[in-house]
Order: sequence, then C-alpha cells, then structure tokens
Amino acid sequence: MADLAADLDLESLTPTHWAAIGLAAVTAAVHLLLGLSFLPHWMGGAFLVATAGFLLGIWLVLADRRRRLVYLAGIPFTGAQVVLWYLVNEPTGVADVTVSGAVDKVAQALLIVALAVLLVRGEREP
Repeated sequence: MADLAADLDLESLTPTHWAAIGLAAVTAAVHLLLGLSFLPHWMGGAFLVATAGFLLGIWLVLADRRRRLVYLAGIPFTGAQVVLWYLVNEPTGVADVTVSGAVDKVAQALLIVALAVLLVRGEREP
C-alpha cells in the first residue's frame, strides 16, 4: 500500500485552498456525525456517502490530483447537499434550522465560493 502522506503536495497550497479544505472538513464532520446517528436508516448511509465525497475531495486536493476537476465537481456536489437538505427538511423559518444544519449550510455556501474562486483563478494562483 502506498504511503498516503508521501503523496501530499502541501507546498503548492494557497490560503484559498486551505480555507476550502477547512470548510470541506467541517461539512464532512457534520455529515459523519449525522450519518452515524441515522444508521441503520438509509439516510445514515446517504450522509456517510456524502462524508466520503468530501474527504475524497480533500485528499485529491492535498495530493494535487486533478484539482481543477475537483473544484468543478465539488461545486455541484456541494450545491446538491444544500438542495437535498432543503427538500428533506422544508424549513419555513430560522427556527426550523438546527445548529448543525446552520454550521453545515454556512460551511457549504462558503465552500462553493472558495471552489469557484479556485476554479476561476486556475493556474494563475501563486
């Protein structure tokens, strides 16, 4: 098995990368906790799949593997999480939003912005 730490390319990461990684880690943690709490219901599995998606994206960026594709795929992947949350929860006001939901949605909205910035900057980012 390859040494995963040896595959990392941390030198090329910018503050925008680190912000996106942090935001993806926050939403991955929220999805992990929700996934574990919902098991064995099918939604528990869905949350864990989302967790895996965010963690895979983090690893791909850290390892400098197809970063541009990760940014491009990460935007609709994260956006779909927001839409699905809304469809499942049908909030009618702020009182309907849990703390974990608020933290997750803010992190996801900021993650979408960070990914869009990384995508637009492309190779021009130092």
